Amino acid sequence: MKKILAVFLMLFFASSQSHAEFTEPMARVKDSVERVIIILKDKSIDKESRWKKIGVIIDDSFDFRSMSQSILATNWKKATPEERKQFVDYFSQYLSETYRTKIESYTNQHVDYVSETIRGKRAVVETKIITDSISIPVNYKLKNNDGVWFAYDVVIEGVSLVSNYRSTFAAIVNNDGMDGLINNIQLRINKHKAAESEQVDASDGGHY
Repeated sequence: MKKILAVFLMLFFASSQSHAEFTEPMARVKDSVERVIIILKDKSIDKESRWKKIGVIIDDSFDFRSMSQSILATNWKKATPEERKQFVDYFSQYLSETYRTKIESYTNQHVDYVSETIRGKRAVVETKIITDSISIPVNYKLKNNDGVWFAYDVVIEGVSLVSNYRSTFAAIVNNDGMDGLINNIQLRINKHKAAESEQVDASDGGHY
């Protein structure tokens, strides 16, 4: 389940070179999914280059500020402008590093686009991930920023990514303050980078 969640979080984070043309949220989702699938299926691209391409896509397509504000909730209002900026920067890095290796688990799962609901500048696109044995509901929450739709939350089988991080990070802020949370996220990022480096070294047979 975690592998599927990771893969399709990243699948949605894709961006079109002309994404402003997609004024409807479902069209945005469809275009995004297909563009990342193309990258994942291209065996001529090495792993590092593939990740760089997807990394650029993630930064371009996700509204990390809105997501960060929702995650921090009341702590966002209490944070200083510098603390807010640091949190947005580090959290976007953390989310990217968290799913970096897991995205490689894509194995031709199929996506059905079920419906879209638009209420003003907010929308929900309902989809289903179809595997060989199960169907998994995945809902994308989007926000319209100047005519372009960006994701700010993903709900997998009723579990919100934002809500999940909100409860985890709130406990850290309560105990250690915003400085403690930012340091905690930095440590998480470093841990994932170290693990990735170890995997690369292992694949090279331990040669430096």
